[in-house]
Amino acid sequence: MTTSTEHETRIDPLWRSWEGAHGGHVAAVALAAVRAQFAGGDQPVRTLTTHFLAPAAAGPLHVSGAVPASGRRTAACVFSGHQDGLPVVVGSALFGSGRPGTSYDGQPAPDVPGPEDRRAVELPGRLAPFARQLEIRPATADLPLAGGERAELLAWVRFTDGRPLDAGAVVTLTDVLPPALYAVWRSPRPVPSAELTVHFTDAVDESAGDGWSLVRIRTDHAGAGWAVDDSAVWAAGGRLLALGRQSRVVRGERP
Repeated sequence: MTTSTEHETRIDPLWRSWEGAHGGHVAAVALAAVRAQFAGGDQPVRTLTTHFLAPAAAGPLHVSGAVPASGRRTAACVFSGHQDGLPVVVGSALFGSGRPGTSYDGQPAPDVPGPEDRRAVELPGRLAPFARQLEIRPATADLPLAGGERAELLAWVRFTDGRPLDAGAVVTLTDVLPPALYAVWRSPRPVPSAELTVHFTDAVDESAGDGWSLVRIRTDHAGAGWAVDDSAVWAAGGRLLALGRQSRVVRGERP
């Protein structure tokens, strides 16, 4: 096992959520630190798992990592991130080179009107300050806090800074929509991410460009104060970029 020294990176204050920094942003920052300092290099990332131990604050994040295995085609890294000496995230990343093989698409993009035909929606600033970094246009009639019948949201999303749809951006996108339970609720409550795993496709290897992505999130199960959300991100042309799955804590309503 190869252990590397600590690497300092930063959590952007613009990506603040209801409780601490936005989870997808924190995961993306950790991934960038892992690639820069510990493992991966030019190899595409295949899987990223992040456990959120405590709300991350804006400012320095000290990331350390260990590389238990590294070969010609794959490399894995186990990492942790600390603030003020306390752990806030732990996780792992798997990198792997591409090779010829079977192609199959079991998650085609939903057939919905394009973003030019939909109106933007603004998420409440006190709930999701990070949403100011995004333009979100719902692709269906399902809206947050509308008391719908199914816990699913589907929307076109793009970054206001025009950043490319690289692996870090895609990680963030898996977590940018409100928790899917918001589609059936009428009043908000915190539903922070406890764990997020993202599986990337070869479309990310080939550079998916920038601009709009189609993002879906749905709740597969909720109970005992926990929820399991499933997400998918497609490029504007319809290619699947990533699949995400996360465990969330469902807190009670606040006055």
